[in-house]
Amino acid sequence: MSGYDIRIIGDPILRQTAREITDIDDSLVRLVDDMLETMYEAPGIGLAAPQVGVQKRLFVWDVGAGPEAIINPEIVESDGEWLFEEGCLSVPGLSWEILRPKIIHIVGRDLDGNELSFEADELESRLFQHEMDHLEGTLLIERLDDDTRKEALKTIRDLQFGAVEKPRASGGGLTLP
Repeated sequence: MSGYDIRIIGDPILRQTAREITDIDDSLVRLVDDMLETMYEAPGIGLAAPQVGVQKRLFVWDVGAGPEAIINPEIVESDGEWLFEEGCLSVPGLSWEILRPKIIHIVGRDLDGNELSFEADELESRLFQHEMDHLEGTLLIERLDDDTRKEALKTIRDLQFGAVEKPRASGGGLTLP
């Protein structure tokens, strides 16, 4: 059994921007190990630190090639479009078609402090973008059009996931990251 519970929509920590990691030490390695265990138990293919209540710029994933982690990730390029059904461990049991860039270039650091830089396509690209959203305090419901978002929020309230926050507003309308 993992030491972490996955935070569910309505938890305010999911709406906060994660802090940059300045020290890679044994406690960070333990966090990654615990996050991977939590992700596998869920089960999921990706998990961001804020989803387990840790406000650090870090996420883990495994799309079949083995467990990976990236520290202080940043998407530096994106291209194309890909519409695909997307779910989230913090919004359990629900999913929606979401349009995201098809290809991204992501950079960051590994657990040894080495630079990481690679391109990701389709599922892996989507996974990285989804986890990056968590690091920025954004949930996938914010990626939905207005009508679908209203329906999603009603479903979430009906399922009693907790207090569901209203999407952030900017000026006269909603902003989608």
